[in-house]
Amino acid sequence: MNFAQKRKYFLKIFKQAENKYGLNDKRLSAEGWGFDWQVLIATIMSAQSRDETTIPIAERLFRKYNALDKLAKARYEDVFNILKRLNYNRTKSKNIIATAMILTSQHKGKVPDKIEELVELPGVGRKTANLVLSEIHKKDAICVDTHVHRLSNVLELVKTKTPHQTELELMKIAPRRYWSRINRIFVLWGKDVAGRDKGKLLERL
Repeated sequence: MNFAQKRKYFLKIFKQAENKYGLNDKRLSAEGWGFDWQVLIATIMSAQSRDETTIPIAERLFRKYNALDKLAKARYEDVFNILKRLNYNRTKSKNIIATAMILTSQHKGKVPDKIEELVELPGVGRKTANLVLSEIHKKDAICVDTHVHRLSNVLELVKTKTPHQTELELMKIAPRRYWSRINRIFVLWGKDVAGRDKGKLLERL
């Protein structure tokens, strides 16, 4: 497919998926928090962990540490005790305390709005950074997690080996106004249909 055909194909697929999953009220880990820093911390916690597991653990963490400066001063053992059911719990415990410390000491408690600054925070890669840009700062950004990467390749929108490559290719194909909507729709679709069978994916739409 040439560029015009790929864009037309993307728009057709995405609009069908949005019609199917756009009204789904399922909460994802980055959604429904009262403060920007909670969105960031919950997203760091969600890496390689299911939303259904992450959200109640994040709620417990934020009940104990209801302000960023309190989390920045938290003891590792106390945070780890809350996060122990998450994958990579030890690393995540260190990262969220360190990130809280950096936000309070270097960013006046604000979550940065530039991807270059976000990826310097412990536990923040491009996926988390782009989700933060979209969720918190309402910027056009494509967050590519395992679902977005898998679906984009299975649907033959892209032919890529890494999430970063998928992000760059989708930025070319998808009109900018769609960027921030791709993650939620593809995640819900990906949760609904496992595997790499294109036919099964399309059957759900």
